[in-house]
Formats: sequence, C-alpha cells, structure tokens
Amino acid sequence: MANIRVLVVEDSTTVRRHLCQVLAADRGFDIVGEAADGKQAIGLCCALRPDVVTMDMMMPVMSGLGATEYIMAHCPTPILVVSSSTNRGELFKTYEALAAGALDVLEKPSGREAGDGWERKFIATLRLISRIRVITHPRARLRTLGRAEVEPMVQTSPPDRRRCRVVAIGASTGGPSAVVEVLRALPSSFPLPLLLVLHIAEPFGAAFADWLDGQTAHRVSYARDGELVSARAGQVMMAPSESHLVVRGGRAHLTLDAARHSCRPSVDVLFESIAREYGGASAACLLTGMGCDGASGLLAVRRAGGFTIAQDEATSVVYGMPREAALLGAAGSVLPLDEIGPTLSALARRLPESRGV
Repeated sequence: MANIRVLVVEDSTTVRRHLCQVLAADRGFDIVGEAADGKQAIGLCCALRPDVVTMDMMMPVMSGLGATEYIMAHCPTPILVVSSSTNRGELFKTYEALAAGALDVLEKPSGREAGDGWERKFIATLRLISRIRVITHPRARLRTLGRAEVEPMVQTSPPDRRRCRVVAIGASTGGPSAVVEVLRALPSSFPLPLLLVLHIAEPFGAAFADWLDGQTAHRVSYARDGELVSARAGQVMMAPSESHLVVRGGRAHLTLDAARHSCRPSVDVLFESIAREYGGASAACLLTGMGCDGASGLLAVRRAGGFTIAQDEATSVVYGMPREAALLGAAGSVLPLDEIGPTLSALARRLPESRGV
C-alpha cells in the first residue's frame, strides 16, 4: 500500500518541525511539502496533490481559513486543522474552516503533553481522514446539487403533523456546514424547538454554539439542565461538550452517562429520548458523519411514529451515519441537504397552534 502523502502548513518553524518529525517517524507517511502561509499552501496543494493537509489557522499573507476555502473550491483535499483553542477569534476561524470543508480539528501541541498521546492521536486522525473522498467546497456545491440518484424513501405511516412538538438534529464529520445549511433554510418564524448534537473534537466545542448563533436567524445556545424545551420554540438547544442531551418531562437534562459509540454527546441518546418523550409528535434528522451514531436512535423515532430524515450520499461529506440509518430502515425520507430545511419548514407550516404546546 502506498504511503500517505502529507502537506504540512504551519507558520511556526518550531511547530512545523515537530509535525514533520512525528510524520517522518512513521513509515506510512511521506511529507511532500511544507508551507509557512496560506498562499504557499494553495500553490503546493494544487501542484503536489497531497492525500491530506495539516492546516494552521493564523498565518501571514493568507490565513488558514482563506487557504481552506480556496483548496476546497478548486482542488478538494482532506484537511486536518491543527490550531490553538485558547483564542476566541482563532476558534471562530476554525469553525469557519470546518464549515468550508475541513474534516477535523486537533489542538496544536504545547510541548507539555505527557507521553506520546498527542502524536498517536495526530497520526491516527491523519490516517482516518486521508481515506475520505471529499466533495467540492460545500458552501458552493450544495446550492446547485440536484436530487440524489437513489430515489428518496417514502415515509410510511406519516405522523400526525399537527401534533409535532420538537425537531432533533444530529451530525458529525462535515456537520458544521450541513447544520448551517439546514438552519438557514428554516424561516425565522419556525415554531418548533430544535435540539442539536454535533460531534466536535475537544477542546474546540466550547464556543461553537456562540459561532453558530451568528450564522442564522435562529437563536443558538447550549442547553441548560432542567430548562423547559417548549419555551425554546424556534431556537436551537445544543448539547454541550462531554454531556449527553436528553429530554424528560418536557425538560432538557444533561447527563454524564457512558459514551455511546465513543461519543458524548451522542445522537442516539438524544433521538431515543425524544422518541420516548414525544412519540409520534417527534421529528429527527440525521446529517453527514462518520460512524453509526444516530442510526438506531433515528429508528426509535420512526418506530414511535415520528418523522425521520437522513441526508443522502451525494451531498454528505461522509456518508456514514446516514447510510447506517438508511440500511436499518430508520429513514422515512432520504434527501439531499438543500431539501431538508424546506421539508422541515413544510412540516412546521402545518402547525398553526404549535407555539402553545
């Protein structure tokens, strides 16, 4: 098997040297180029066509965000953001890069890490994302894609839409862009509370809700333990990092129960809770992501009589979680991303009295 070809982009000579040393020590990688700014990164990526890019965010000449946007628009390549989480401005640029198509993010090494844990995680993450066949810049491509070749499944035994009381959304790899796309398609008058679980590597989840709040007309904040879900009509309640989000007795609860599929928060945990709490008055949507989290939870919602959607393969950055849901028969509808928001909007338009539930 051929070695994985890596382009290392980092303006700090010390950090860049460390990344290269870690890669050189592993026989499965070849360093094909090094860049100290975003403009160099673009030129080398287009010329060398690496299998994967490590991308710093804060650089001279052109930022990592600018380089990521160009690369994903013109020579799509798996990108791992290697950045600092201590600066709020840098955090927001990292979220923008993920929304522009970067696949994952890893905290920049500080030099104070114990053992070789950071190095092993760096190598494992690069191996994983190098195998992903990325799509062209999602923020450009997803507006023009048509319906997937696979015919959407027909929702059997559709729920009584007049009774729908909540919408839950789950996503992982590729999720920041997909979630923004869905939320922007919902009218500002959308009458239902929206519950969100998004897998994002720690410690980068801390300010994501604040960033997402600025991307759409819908208020976004982290869920607070015990708050009334119905009081958040038209708003997004997001699971905070390292806590499951569940609904019991009409209220949001945060738990530290064991991870599901190595995930906490888990999409399955959220979906299963709304299936128990709302039954046929629930709706759930599973977006792009690696692995299988959310598939069995989506099935629980469908079995309870709720409305279920899975994103289709053509518009998914990673067709993992939605694929598992489709294989289980959990997805009442399989839709391209640009149809999911309008579908949820149509569902809500049939709910003239839903604000009072």
